[in-house]
Amino acid sequence: MSRRIIQYIFLMIVIVGVAGVFIFARPDKNDSDRDYRGAFKRHYKIFTPELPEKADFAGERVPLHDLLVRESLDREILAFTFMHSTTQQMFKRAHRYFPIIEPILKKNNIPDDFKFLAIAESNLGNATSPAGAEGVWQFLTSTGREYGLEVNSKIDERYNLIKATEAACKYLQEAHDSFGDWTLAAASYNRGFNGLERAVRNQKVTNYYDLYLNEETARYIYRILAAKEIWEHPTNYGFYMKESDFYPPIKTYTIVVDTTVEDLPEFARERGLTYRILREFNPWIHDYSLPNKSRRTYILTLPEKDAMLVSTYSDRKPSETFFHDTLKINEIN
Repeated sequence: MSRRIIQYIFLMIVIVGVAGVFIFARPDKNDSDRDYRGAFKRHYKIFTPELPEKADFAGERVPLHDLLVRESLDREILAFTFMHSTTQQMFKRAHRYFPIIEPILKKNNIPDDFKFLAIAESNLGNATSPAGAEGVWQFLTSTGREYGLEVNSKIDERYNLIKATEAACKYLQEAHDSFGDWTLAAASYNRGFNGLERAVRNQKVTNYYDLYLNEETARYIYRILAAKEIWEHPTNYGFYMKESDFYPPIKTYTIVVDTTVEDLPEFARERGLTYRILREFNPWIHDYSLPNKSRRTYILTLPEKDAMLVSTYSDRKPSETFFHDTLKINEIN
């Protein structure tokens, strides 16, 4: 065999060998998909949170031995646990607004648990419902006026957290006086006093948990209970947060106004602020002026100097309830 033929055969062997390496080394698409799915199964896991062994609202026991009651609470616990952004927003806002709401409830002899009703209503935001209820406490225009709130095109005190909380307290006290039960009083805040009274009368029961109600009101108390449970035991539901994660109460001062303010942007500028800041802290103002022909007394809330700087709140101490400087999580295979 000639030398040229031997070289040719050797070259062909090399070419075939190299080609084989590339052919057989190429990853199989099915193998890649299997690896991907396997990794997904190993690392993505969802666990069902446990329900509390007992629960109460405003000192009134929740009958968790009742299967329907237990499953209703389970539904809302699941919703709060897995709607992460909404629940984290609850924690963040509550640190700013609960210190305003709590003393007003206490002053009016309304149980502290009613602060969680504001979460069920609006998640502590100035929301507007499809029915036209507005503000943190979600008053309709007519109901707001009935309980002393000024509501017109220029001023809407449903957005005044202090006044709206006072108005909510008046309603809740009247409802409790009629129903003799805080849970029913809370349910009537959603259903309306007349609607709930009619349901109680027609169904011949006196306990919220025995009532057959429209879906919104049927879920309402359980939403409040779920918010309370997760707020009080956040780590049981997977929420680990630092003090710096929360929105801090902002340092403010107040100005009493008993005359018309024609130019609110100028009013703010004279105090070293912008109209935007004035409106953010007084969302009940709905115009560029504050009319006051009747010489009513309005209280404007304004931030103290440097209160809008992040650095002002950078030295907050850890909260024992939420702060965990060492979080040990065992890898689950």
